[in-house]
Amino acid sequence: MLTYVFVCGKNWVLSLAELAAYFRARNIKFVIEYFSREFFVIQIEPIAVASLMADLGGTLKIGKPKTVLPTVTVKEAFLKKNRQAQKHIIQAMGASGISTGMTSATAEKIFFGVSVYFTDNTFSSVSGRIQRFVGSTVKDELRALGKNAGFMGTSSARQAKLTNVEVIKKRLVENQAEVLFCIGKEQTWVAITVAVHNPFEFQKRDIYKPNQRKIFAMPPRLARMMVNLSLCREGKVLLDPFCGVGTILQEALLERSEVVGLDVNAWCVKAAEENLEWLIREYGLKEADFRVLQGEVGRMVEKVGLESVDCIASEPDLGPALREFPTVPYAKRIIAKLEPLFFEFIDQAYRVLKSEGRLVVVTPYIKTRSKEAVTMPIGERLEAIGFKRVYIFSRDMFSEKLEIGRLLHTSSLVELDERHKIGREIHILQK
Repeated sequence: MLTYVFVCGKNWVLSLAELAAYFRARNIKFVIEYFSREFFVIQIEPIAVASLMADLGGTLKIGKPKTVLPTVTVKEAFLKKNRQAQKHIIQAMGASGISTGMTSATAEKIFFGVSVYFTDNTFSSVSGRIQRFVGSTVKDELRALGKNAGFMGTSSARQAKLTNVEVIKKRLVENQAEVLFCIGKEQTWVAITVAVHNPFEFQKRDIYKPNQRKIFAMPPRLARMMVNLSLCREGKVLLDPFCGVGTILQEALLERSEVVGLDVNAWCVKAAEENLEWLIREYGLKEADFRVLQGEVGRMVEKVGLESVDCIASEPDLGPALREFPTVPYAKRIIAKLEPLFFEFIDQAYRVLKSEGRLVVVTPYIKTRSKEAVTMPIGERLEAIGFKRVYIFSRDMFSEKLEIGRLLHTSSLVELDERHKIGREIHILQK
């Protein structure tokens, strides 16, 4: 088993759920050693991390730890400015060989960066100081090795971490030249970035595909996460019964699965077909297998066939575009109007799924003026039909020493941007 640090996106619970589902779908053994809102430490079987990163939507960076420090030493060094503790960190980093890997760069001057992540917000005020300290330490080590080095930090206007775009543009992964300083509650991991999320690929699939539908669009990043949560992988058949222009289908096709789309709108069917054909050309998916059908969701069984698909990932209608936060009564009326569509969809989904097939579905999560969230009450309907809720996390995923609290009871995931009136509640169900 190898240990890696995973730097997560804004929605850390969703990011962790995606990783767990991805590993389980592929029978990859893993143990979550540590988790926080900014990073996870996970032991996994040997895996090609570049390919892993390309398959994920919710992970920003993957790092390989070079050394581990007691966080109490880090607190002494930077919160109390203890020189002995600072000296201990310098010695540990020197012994780790972090700088040695950077010397393979062919350029005369080595260019490297440092990013600081932390669990305890008391480090927020000193993160810039930590970044400069680590940068100076690495620079001194490189100088001792006879190398001229430049250090990439961040301005005081933002936290001391490089964006994945900065890492890509400066080729820091290829040169083993970004240091991740990840401060946990008891341990601090000092790692080198070995893979980074490439937003340009997701952007390409978002804005450069032939057909777009901006008002109703799901970001490809989130579509990829839903595909992973559905346990979709090569050899499986994935269905999206509200496929629109095919965003979820695209991400599933990249997983080498067979995809089936359904939409009531004839324009969407044609647009999705063109988008999938474009994707096949762009990514050289010679063996890709897809079909997109026109039809109402109530005819899903007729169109697709009984027990014919392994997984379903879909986002039905989430309601009207709202200019302002609604009242609770108005939000409830929106939900009531959508319920028949969702209930019909769930009924049909159960019938087209194979035994133990998985359904990942988005329902509306409406923020109101009173700050109360109004959601879709689908629990009773699911139980009546026969679906079982998938509780995303289980005790066996985590190191025995970890306190996992409410994570064990997580049955849905909320994706909600602060400025949006209607967010997404993602449910994971099994036949």
